[in-house]
Amino acid sequence: MRPKTQHTLNLKLLIIGVFLAFSLLFVLRSSLSTSDPNLSSPTSQTILPRASSLINDSKPTNCSSTCTKIPLSLARALMHYTTSTITPQQTHKEISVTAKVLEKKSPCNFLVFGLGHDSLMWSALNYGGRTIFLEEDESWIEQMKLKFPMLESYHVTYDSKVNQAENLMGVGKGPECTALGDTRYSMCQLALKGLPNEVYETKWDLIMVDAPTGYHEEAPGRMSAIYTAGMMARNREEGETHVFVHDVNREVEDKFSMAFLCDGYMKKQEGRLRHFRIPSYRDGLDMPFCP
Repeated sequence: MRPKTQHTLNLKLLIIGVFLAFSLLFVLRSSLSTSDPNLSSPTSQTILPRASSLINDSKPTNCSSTCTKIPLSLARALMHYTTSTITPQQTHKEISVTAKVLEKKSPCNFLVFGLGHDSLMWSALNYGGRTIFLEEDESWIEQMKLKFPMLESYHVTYDSKVNQAENLMGVGKGPECTALGDTRYSMCQLALKGLPNEVYETKWDLIMVDAPTGYHEEAPGRMSAIYTAGMMARNREEGETHVFVHDVNREVEDKFSMAFLCDGYMKKQEGRLRHFRIPSYRDGLDMPFCP
């Protein structure tokens, strides 16, 4: 048997040796971890670099500064047509003809003869531009203003009647009606002279003739509206004006659009809608009334 003191001494030495060994191992492992990136934890090696690359490659989106809400006027138009059971008078194909031109031209100046169930749509399609509606019925204007106060509309009085169309066609061929000039000062019986000044003074990019009423003999008819639209286009300082006439299945709209907007300027007919593109006559006063 070994003496007791020797046994106690050997046990103490063993404990100290084991402690020193663990201490040395810990120091070595810590040293390797800080010097060799391959021994890093999966979290620091994979997740953090990916987050870093996302920050560098694509800046985070701050919606308050880079995103905008849909404009209120467009939101109202969407809500109205989504919930409305009233169908606009023009078909989808007819509307598409004007919509394609607006897609290229808007925001622009758009004059519309008539204030109807499709007016909110035309205003929305010309978002950022100016769209003016000319309406014969004052009470209807008031109703529409209450419902859609953002629409700009004016009352127009027409002196003609559908049963006068044949006589007015003959009048329109006279020199006082084919001469270029501001329609508010025109001597032509067909010219509309009582419109708001801004209508005469604005350079219209598009004009839609879908009014006044023209389906019975005592109605005002669209003779003056078609003639005036054509003369406004010709009197424009430069460029072209797109003119659209609806309901060309009727005699007045058919004959007057061909006579005063001209067959040679017609670009397309879709259903009851005709599209004309009329150039400015300012730099070509010797141009024939129709090509």
